[in-house]
Amino acid sequence: MLDKTTSNNQKIVDLTRLNYAHGVPESKVGFKQEVADFQVDEELGYDLTGAGEHLCLRVRKNDMSTMEVVRRIGDILQLRISDIGYAGLKDKRAYCTQWFSLPVSNEQAKAVKNIECDKLEIMDSKRNARKIKVGSHKSNHFRIRLRNSTEPLAVLEERLQSIATQGVPNYFGPQRFGRKMSNMVQVIPLMEQVSSGNAVNTLPRKRFKRSMLFSAARAYLFNQLLSRRVGDDTWNRYMPGEALNLNGTTRFFVLREDEEWNADYQQRLDRFDIHPSGPLFGIIAEKDRYTSKLEAANVETEIATQFESLVEGLKHYGLTAARRPLRFIPDTFTWQQLTGKDMELSFVLGKGSYATSLLREICVTEP
Repeated sequence: MLDKTTSNNQKIVDLTRLNYAHGVPESKVGFKQEVADFQVDEELGYDLTGAGEHLCLRVRKNDMSTMEVVRRIGDILQLRISDIGYAGLKDKRAYCTQWFSLPVSNEQAKAVKNIECDKLEIMDSKRNARKIKVGSHKSNHFRIRLRNSTEPLAVLEERLQSIATQGVPNYFGPQRFGRKMSNMVQVIPLMEQVSSGNAVNTLPRKRFKRSMLFSAARAYLFNQLLSRRVGDDTWNRYMPGEALNLNGTTRFFVLREDEEWNADYQQRLDRFDIHPSGPLFGIIAEKDRYTSKLEAANVETEIATQFESLVEGLKHYGLTAARRPLRFIPDTFTWQQLTGKDMELSFVLGKGSYATSLLREICVTEP
């Protein structure tokens, strides 16, 4: 796939150009040839209260995007899109279960059954005191069928064994960037206007669209930094000054100035208890104690300098900096050979990690 360019001829690096931790895959496989080939079950990770103003629905959808479900709910129950809660966007061409929250009275709830159709089924319902928010889920459980591998399945299995012990780079997946990197094609000119001092009010009116563009810009910058560290073979190693992430949390820490990297820390890194991290660029709050330093900071500064207009644009629009682990390892990762040259994968990923980022290290997927 070729790199894209903006109207100002700035190249946009496609995800296929990012560095691979386990080498470029040899096997090509059929992917999502049937809707049932890709199945995702969302795990909230917390108990709903059983009472409150929000009716939470666990639905099973097929060949419908999350936003298509939201719009259907809004149209039928006369709700504003912004009032409908969900934890994350799920794939369209897939069988997915996920939760939605609706601020409806008991009387309004009588019409909830009307949202069902041949592509949408209500599996469960329960009231809750609060709206379900984006990112509030714990994990996603995947079952994926890969069809007609062009290489012997032993080639795939060798890579799977390596990934099961070493993990993969925590790249943002293509969903974040839109079809043919369209979100980046749109957001780069906006950010360049800011850096040139000619910013005009050309942001999309809809908050959701603005959020998607800003998220794409931050994800793009993170992917560039991660690709650099994969190329340097430091994506899964400690660099002096590293801000380290505690596995499965949004908590970070840095070594004290009088503290050195030691065997205990290395063991924790080896068993995936802690991870190197990279920045989600934006305004660094004064109270943020967990910014990188020394060698790790130097790499981040180089990326920020290379993509200065994007970084400055994110600050201009008030986005607060955050951090993200550079790697992940799939949980309960299993696979089995099916008929012919088909294989089925089963695994669990924590929120924020992409199945597509796992698959890109395994094989080349052909829709």
